[in-house]
This record gives sequence, structure tokens and C-alpha cells, in this order.
Amino acid sequence: MPPAEEQMQPGRAGASIRDVARIAGVSHMTVSRVLNQHPNVSPATRERVEAAISRLNFRPSRTARALAHGSSRVIGVLEASGGRLYGPASTIAAIEDAARSQGYSVMIAVGDGGREDAVAAVEHLLDQGAVGIIVVGPGARAGEVMTDAAPGVPFVAMHAARGAESVSADQAAGGRSAARHLLDLGHTAIAHLAGPSGWLEAEARAQGFAAELARAGLEPVRVEAGDWTPDSGYAAGKRMLAGGGFTAVFCANDQMALGLLHAAREAGIAVPEELSVVGFDDVPEAVHYAPALTTLRQDFPDLGRRAIATLLARLGVAAQPGPAPAPQLIVRASTRGIR
Repeated sequence: MPPAEEQMQPGRAGASIRDVARIAGVSHMTVSRVLNQHPNVSPATRERVEAAISRLNFRPSRTARALAHGSSRVIGVLEASGGRLYGPASTIAAIEDAARSQGYSVMIAVGDGGREDAVAAVEHLLDQGAVGIIVVGPGARAGEVMTDAAPGVPFVAMHAARGAESVSADQAAGGRSAARHLLDLGHTAIAHLAGPSGWLEAEARAQGFAAELARAGLEPVRVEAGDWTPDSGYAAGKRMLAGGGFTAVFCANDQMALGLLHAAREAGIAVPEELSVVGFDDVPEAVHYAPALTTLRQDFPDLGRRAIATLLARLGVAAQPGPAPAPQLIVRASTRGIR
């Protein structure tokens, strides 16, 4: 089989960024950096990439032409959460509704397989004419991914994000509300079922929870981490309940709380008589849990509207919205006072 250079014909139709990368002998991220005028590319590498672009007659400028003529009405959404979580799914639905109300359409690309996958997804969105991008997923890498894939392209990260403009309810305030509710009920031995690493909203919820306990001279008696899913909540719950030593648990989301309730039921621990449980998000099913779940409600439609408004503000066509409201404590049957 002939090498890639010989398989590719100059001027061939449909050449992609990966074709350019193969010809130039670099990664597709390097090609993206050259196309986006990233400074961290050596002159020799830039020359090879530009030669490959010329040889293939590669035309990556659909987005640039659309921006120059003001004709693109496409907003890209990078879905980097794995696609199975209530919060991100609700956020994306809200973004679509908000974009439509402003006369924009939304294109979604999934990039949940790691950094390279996320960068490729961003490149696809830009190839389809996205004027800006909203990142939905673990906030710890949002800024890095966008810097790699498209420096200078306006973007907004949903929920908490490091090194990026983000739209989020006050996650720490939600954690504080959960702790204050349990403290007001008389609980002093309180555990935390935390979210996974890499999710800054999980960190913020845990920090707010711990800070409110510290104000009362307390600290979490036990902390276990899950991955947002009911299965992980069930497994972590079994470990936590086997050790005992607490009368209440703050779960970083409702789905893990569901798994914890399952583990408590199997262990013969009555909720809320022997164990109070607080969740986060207020999924539609939370009212039907056994018992109905006390939780922190996030206003996802409002977050979607704020995400679109923030991105349009970065594009210079809308005013910057104010901060999102803090999550609201919804008290149901899964919590009660110490008796």
C-alpha cells in the first residue's frame, strides 16, 4: 500500500483536518493550532502544515466566512459528560430551547472519550459553522480543551469550570444549604457521598458542605465518592453504612442518593427514622423515591437561558446576564430531626 502522501491527491474534494495532519506528519491538534493562529507552533511545523493545506486544497474556512458575513446562526454544544446524567441532559435541552428563542440552532457533538476526543468534537462543530461553543461536562478540562482546539473562539462552560467563563448556580451555596438543613434538625454526625473528581461542581458542593459544618465546629464524619450514578451510590452506600457512625448523609446528586437509599433498605436502616438523606438536582423522580427525597433544586431552564445570553454577550450581540440564583432547598420525607 502506498504511503499516505501518495494516496492523497492534491486538490481532492472533502479533505479533512486529519488528512492535513497525515500529510504534514503532525497531530490534528497541531493543524488546528496553525489554522487558529496559535503562537505555540514552531515555524518549521507551521510551514509543513501550510504546505499540506495547500497541497490538499483544504478549505477550513466555512466558519470564518460565516462569521465575516454575519450569516451563521449555529451554536455548538460539546457534550463531554457521557450522556447518561440528568443535569447535563437537562442543561442541553434548556440550551436548545433558549437558542431557538433567540433565532439560533444548536449542533451537538459528543466528546466524552478524553481530551483528544473532545478536541475532535470541537473541530467538527467549527467545521459546521458554529459561531461559539458551550461546553457541558467536567469543568476541570473545559478551558484546556478549547484552548487546544480553537483559541480565540468564544465559548462558555456550563457549571463550574477552571480557567474559563462559566455559567453555574452557586454549587457551594447548595452544599451549605444541605449542611444547614441537617444541622438545624439536630444532626451532628453527618457523612458526604461526593461526586467524581474532575467535576468542579462536585468539589464546590463538597466545599460548601464542609464549610457550613466547620462553622458549627464539625467536619464530615465520612466521605465516599461516586460517579453520579445510582450504582455508584449503592456501592458507596454499602461501604459507608457498614462502618456506621453517622445519622445523616448529603449526597452530591439525586441519582447517587437513590443508590444509597437502596443500600440502606437492604441493611435494614430506616430512612428517615435512623438516617436522614439529602440529594442535589431535584430530578423529576425524586418526589417518588421511597421516601420522597429532600434535595437542592437547580433551575435548568434558567441556566440554559443564561448560557445562551452569556455566549451571545461574548459575541457582542447581547448583554451579559447576572449571576444565577442559588439552588433551592426542597424539603421532603427523607430528612427528620433527631429524636
